[in-house]
Amino acid sequence: MKQILKALPLALFALGFTAAQAADFPIKDKPVSIVVPFAAGGPTDRVARDLAEAMRKPLGATVVVENAAGAGGTIGANKVAKAAPDGHTILLYHIGIATSPSLYRKMPYETLTDFEYLGLVNEVPMTLIGRPSLQPNTFAELMKWMEANKGKINLANAGLGAASHLCGLLFQQAVKIDMTTIAYKGTGPAMTDLIGGQVDLLCDQTTNTTGQIEAKKVKAYAVTTPKRLTTPSLKDLPTLNEAGLKGFDVSIYHGLYAPKGTPADVVKKLNDAMRAALKDPDFMKKQEGLGAVIVTDKRVEPAEHKKFIAADINKWTPIIKAAGQYAD
Repeated sequence: MKQILKALPLALFALGFTAAQAADFPIKDKPVSIVVPFAAGGPTDRVARDLAEAMRKPLGATVVVENAAGAGGTIGANKVAKAAPDGHTILLYHIGIATSPSLYRKMPYETLTDFEYLGLVNEVPMTLIGRPSLQPNTFAELMKWMEANKGKINLANAGLGAASHLCGLLFQQAVKIDMTTIAYKGTGPAMTDLIGGQVDLLCDQTTNTTGQIEAKKVKAYAVTTPKRLTTPSLKDLPTLNEAGLKGFDVSIYHGLYAPKGTPADVVKKLNDAMRAALKDPDFMKKQEGLGAVIVTDKRVEPAEHKKFIAADINKWTPIIKAAGQYAD
């Protein structure tokens, strides 16, 4: 009983501190850091910097971007999972948050229990492209070519857990043709070898492929979204779904996360600021330029965001396990 009485004031103090923290957030002169679990200069980093700029005014605070790259994004994610739950350290992560649990044998955090979900920001479509010297000109012709060249097809990706790796896994499963996957250290070298004819195919984000398609340096066969894209240079590309791969749907989304235990009032303030940013004309224009689509449905709400990630974990786990591709 004495121990309980001794602990009670500390517990009440902690509750009072949390309440005060929520009321005072954001703390004056303390920036809000958006942690990007990848190197500066990539697509996720670009989204984070645009979002940080758009969130400053509605949040009433300085918002900065901090890069913490490594281990396919899990190092940066773990940094946020272990951060103080005061709203001043949040995470911007892509689809890797849903695929890491099955890609990595050991995880330093629990995806569904170690974060407060703040809402989805955007989705980035993907395109299936081929080397410029590839004979097929349409997806139908490509399917015939793949059937005739089983065991000889090289499929590039930007590394384990990269968007191109995940799309490649799903594509092989959908066409029921195993390909030799060649992992590169980033999209740059993978694209260079595709353009040079050293590999046959690549499935990657429009942020990385649109320029090469427009310059006619690669052949474009299809997009991975359920609906065709409106981007002028991509609007004539069929979807893989309409081309015969029924139900094929993969895009690279970005979402915001806070450490578990972040007060509900703080979560609401962060979510409100994020939703205001998504309607900012400058942010919208920048995202359109990246080929990204801003999320406008219920997934901007924390609860729906978490439900979406839980479903995506269930979607990717059997695909990754069937491929037998893991990282320690």
